[in-house]
Amino acid sequence: MKKLSLLLLIVMLIGSVVTGCGGSNDAGEKTVKIGGKAGTEAYVLANLAKVLLEEEGFKVKTKLGVKSVLARKALETGEVDLYYEYTGTAYTVYHKASNKEVMTNPEKVYEWVKKKDKEQNLLWLDRITYNNTYTVMLREEDAKQWNIQSLSDLAAKAKELGLTFGTDSEFYQRPDGLQALMKSYNLEFGDIKKMSAGIVYKALKEGKIDAGMGYSTDGRIKAFGFVNLKDDQNFFPVYNPAPVIRKEVLEEYPEIEKILKPLTKKLTTAEVQKLNAKVAIEHQEAYQVAKEWLKKQGLI
Repeated sequence: MKKLSLLLLIVMLIGSVVTGCGGSNDAGEKTVKIGGKAGTEAYVLANLAKVLLEEEGFKVKTKLGVKSVLARKALETGEVDLYYEYTGTAYTVYHKASNKEVMTNPEKVYEWVKKKDKEQNLLWLDRITYNNTYTVMLREEDAKQWNIQSLSDLAAKAKELGLTFGTDSEFYQRPDGLQALMKSYNLEFGDIKKMSAGIVYKALKEGKIDAGMGYSTDGRIKAFGFVNLKDDQNFFPVYNPAPVIRKEVLEEYPEIEKILKPLTKKLTTAEVQKLNAKVAIEHQEAYQVAKEWLKKQGLI
């Protein structure tokens, strides 16, 4: 009887050790938490990563739809394991840097933020090469009527014409946002209206505002007949997206880097505009849009 009791105790101890080896994973499951900002493209990128990881046996949880600073904080505190960030945002917003020679060069700004964030155990994987820069939009017919093609043209005429501008609260106060833009171009508007980023497109289309902030890769720009004004003073940084992951997570699952790498070549400006349009204009579910595109590209 004593031998039997001892044997049972040994089995129980071995079982507890094996169970403990998986860290936070249940029964050895590979679990990853993906974060994401508010906005169509953030949902698209997060779901592309989700599908790719699921195909490789990961159980993926998502926490999407938050402002940039909250997405970053969630990564820093471990609430999420990875999310897609933009090089220009990390450079200007999180690290408060402003060297134009760096922030307008895709390779330089990527290497800068990659090195800086490594100090905080946040690792930048390969960047995607399209540039989702902020942009100022006008309706095409208005741009022609007012002969405005650049932000300098807008600065010369906005006050005289009494133009109204639509922006979300984040762009209004960011160091690479509206207030800094107005100062850089000596730009004044008749009125500034704050609203969600999605409503800006609708308001501009319906003529409720004369100009608005947008994202250069948004499919609604072409679909709604808008034009992007040329940033002729190179105010905006380069915004290349890349997955940023906590060091401890990549050490546990080094295969993640290889799994996400195909997006760096396949996801061009034209392709992401199509995906964004399917979600924002056709109101398709981001997960299904991501899955169908990955199948079409032969990635799953």
